[in-house]
Amino acid sequence: MSAANPSTNQKSGMLQRAASYASLCVALFLVVAKIWAWRETNSVSILSSLVDSLLDVLASSITMIGVRVALQPADSEHRFGHGKSEGLVALAQTIIITLSAIYVLLEAVQRLASPMPISKPEVGIGVMAVSIGLTAALLAFQRMVVMRTDSMAISADAMHYRSDLLVNLGVMIAIPLTAWTGLTLIDPIVGITIAVYILWSTYDVGRDALDVLLDRELPYQERALIEATAKAHAKVLGFHDLRTRYSGQHHFIQFHLELHPDTTLLDTHIILDEVEDTVRELYPEAELIVHADPLGFQERRDAFD
Repeated sequence: MSAANPSTNQKSGMLQRAASYASLCVALFLVVAKIWAWRETNSVSILSSLVDSLLDVLASSITMIGVRVALQPADSEHRFGHGKSEGLVALAQTIIITLSAIYVLLEAVQRLASPMPISKPEVGIGVMAVSIGLTAALLAFQRMVVMRTDSMAISADAMHYRSDLLVNLGVMIAIPLTAWTGLTLIDPIVGITIAVYILWSTYDVGRDALDVLLDRELPYQERALIEATAKAHAKVLGFHDLRTRYSGQHHFIQFHLELHPDTTLLDTHIILDEVEDTVRELYPEAELIVHADPLGFQERRDAFD
């Protein structure tokens, strides 16, 4: 079995830690700013944004802890590493986002029944403008980190902040419209719209988290490419029992190769190393387990191959 490049993992780890720290700092700052804005304006839209930011603090804290755990190297009790903690973080993020959306939805529906005017709209607009700027900058950084590391935890956190960006934009529109037109129903309607969108946006993150936690196979196209790459070796006469999964930053790939029965142990070892090298060109961080079988040897194989 071959291991991933340690220097690549180290750089990836530094980026993920930086993204998790930045996320928490932004969330804490926005909570303080939005508490002040809500007290000044009495806006349910700002309240919805505040609740979302409070849960951002919790979610970002979970992400920071999850990233630290996921980056720990394999040990005697966790020989496949700790990558699945990213799946747990993403699932926790999904639950937190869903609960925040339900709260905002209930608060907005209550405000529909009892509308209230907004005071000091300029305060709310100013705070929302700062929120939009900080959130956009954080999202740009998180997008870069996800592109370089493929971190599920940071990706889930970025999804949360994309929802926040929409929330902040909606609030920034709702506050002046409500204050300047006197139509108090605009504020709760915007809150309901935001809550529905947040609920809808959690589906992909929750599905991806469960895929990691339940060891879902890689897509068919990727599995076919792995098989074709292995079978391209001139000495490989057959291929079966491919098993794959993804956890954190790592792919885990194992399969059986069929070789000529007269192949020596030394030659078998050389062939397996050469095949691993070609597969590693597709997945540089993968951990590979390759087993050799003599061609024609009868053994039990995976029924779903």
